[in-house]
Amino acid sequence: MTQHSMFSIETVAPTIRRVTFTNAPVNVVGADTVVQLLNVVDELSKDERVQVVVFDSGTPGYFFNHADLGQVPELLALNGADGTPTWVELVTRLSSAPFVSIASIRGRTRGGGDEITLAFDLRYASLEEAVFCQPEVAIGIVPGGGGSDRLARLLGRDRALEAVLTSEDYDAERAEKYGWVTRAVPDAELDDLVNGVAARIASFDRASVLGAKAQINRSTLPPVADLRASWAEFAESVKWPGFQARVPQLGKAIAEVGLDEIERNLGYYAGLINQQA
Repeated sequence: MTQHSMFSIETVAPTIRRVTFTNAPVNVVGADTVVQLLNVVDELSKDERVQVVVFDSGTPGYFFNHADLGQVPELLALNGADGTPTWVELVTRLSSAPFVSIASIRGRTRGGGDEITLAFDLRYASLEEAVFCQPEVAIGIVPGGGGSDRLARLLGRDRALEAVLTSEDYDAERAEKYGWVTRAVPDAELDDLVNGVAARIASFDRASVLGAKAQINRSTLPPVADLRASWAEFAESVKWPGFQARVPQLGKAIAEVGLDEIERNLGYYAGLINQQA
């Protein structure tokens, strides 16, 4: 097993790897998370034996959670040598990686974490444990990591607008109905489903799997220029007065009711904070 501080890589089979994300207590995504995950993707992409990678969480109640608001300046400062924002590079590399990525989702999957999750090829969710949300609008900013770009293609315009503009939490049943996830199943069935899909795809010829993935990518993925534009709009939005007013309100709410309560019911509290700002 290979360790990357927040990420562990387990060899499940010669052609299958499992990547577990653990950033207690609530799996927020910071600048360090983005750098480490990009390194994980690079490492797996260089191994021609790898055909399928399952991504899961080692933190109960949380999958890939929202961006760490305390690390927004660091996230905005991350750029590649050609000026591409590192976050854009990460979600682009994930979608085009020379392996099939499968998310096994138990827990909250919101904001920037949801944007990473949307970059995976397949998303299987626990009906009892998975929750989805793009909370940015409620806290006075706009999505920046590809959430609005990808949700519009997966959900359609009206449902993407509903999800982004209301900033509500979506349970796995509604997420499946809308097309946010590939499939939602009872929690007791999730591991068998994910393992079965991974094993089946890994048994096929690698060239045909990656060739078919490339064809579908051409028809469905947002252009990199759109992802860059959304990131630039997000960077601008963190300067808006609405966001600056809501961040202290969020901090006050955490102090009053506790981090775990806020994180478990973020959709509710984001709306409440908006009313108080």
